[in-house]
Amino acid sequence: MRNGMSSRFWVCLLALIGAIPSYSAVTKFIHDIQIKADQVWTDTGIDLKSGDGVQLTATGTLEYSATDKSDPRGMARHWKDLLRMLPLNNSGRGALIGRIGSADVGQPFLVGAQKQMICPTAGRLFLGVNEEENDVAEGTYAVKIEITQGNSAVGASAATLASLPAFTQAMLDQIPTRVQDEQGDPGDRVNFVIVGSQDQTLQVFTQAGWVQVDKTKRDAVLHGIIASISKESYTELPMSELYLFGRPQDYGLAHAEPFTVVATRHHLRLWKTALPAGNNMIWAGAGTHDVGLERDQRNGGTTHKIDPDVDKEREFIAQSLNATGLVAKMTYMMPAHPVKDARTATGGGFHSDGRTLILFLTPASGQKTAATN
Repeated sequence: MRNGMSSRFWVCLLALIGAIPSYSAVTKFIHDIQIKADQVWTDTGIDLKSGDGVQLTATGTLEYSATDKSDPRGMARHWKDLLRMLPLNNSGRGALIGRIGSADVGQPFLVGAQKQMICPTAGRLFLGVNEEENDVAEGTYAVKIEITQGNSAVGASAATLASLPAFTQAMLDQIPTRVQDEQGDPGDRVNFVIVGSQDQTLQVFTQAGWVQVDKTKRDAVLHGIIASISKESYTELPMSELYLFGRPQDYGLAHAEPFTVVATRHHLRLWKTALPAGNNMIWAGAGTHDVGLERDQRNGGTTHKIDPDVDKEREFIAQSLNATGLVAKMTYMMPAHPVKDARTATGGGFHSDGRTLILFLTPASGQKTAATN
């Protein structure tokens, strides 16, 4: 009897164990790193994957002068900060900051004394100090980095990709290949398309470090005053209106450093299209990189000179948005009548391979996307 009971007990126990899902042990890595005051960025040597959990804890003090000392949270913003080109414009001098990926597209974020985050995309982790390259300070920050490996794979799931709306060659060829100025002169080429809702589109640009520019000079004056009062550098300088579908851009966005914004900045214009995309929208965009000033051949005035290799700006847009982890799919298509060598409305020349970048944004949780044939 006892043996029979024992046998039944073990059979039931094994059956119960088999019914319980097995969980593998969580893999956790801990690193201790010193961040010195004499360099803006430090390569941690840590490659993160999408979905990794990261916790950073920092201590220490940096001394810029007898009166200017900072802990990892950074010093309070000062009027002098309006004249400084800090990596993170809205944080204090001396703050501990981080970024994932290269300096070209990785958007700096505040770490401070402590930060917890889920890594949105794969890339190398860099830590640094929110200071100018020529800043002189003494001291170090001691940073403890705890990484919990995530289970999510880099990139969108097969189910997400299958749910994305279609974007066809016929749809691409309904979008004009170039924008126009107010007089109807052809200008920049339309070099990218975004498929996503309005909220998603604005969110991905914001997370990638792009800012919406002011639409008028009056807006610029008011915004500049507000930025000065809050001790933040002004980067939202207006851009001229250009036309697509017979109307000016719905949004103008810029990715610029303080004080260089007048002459140089990455910038783009976005237009909503009337093309169907299920519950999403299709946006047409024209992006160029201002690299200086030149003569406007229409009126002899001064205008911005763009980098003639406009494909570089197309790739900058692709990389900066993809680094947010909010892009589900990225591809390229060739219009039926590609623009490969032309001049802007102001007379500056540019060249391209003619391809258009197509970006599909990851659908929000619970959002239904109907494929369009």
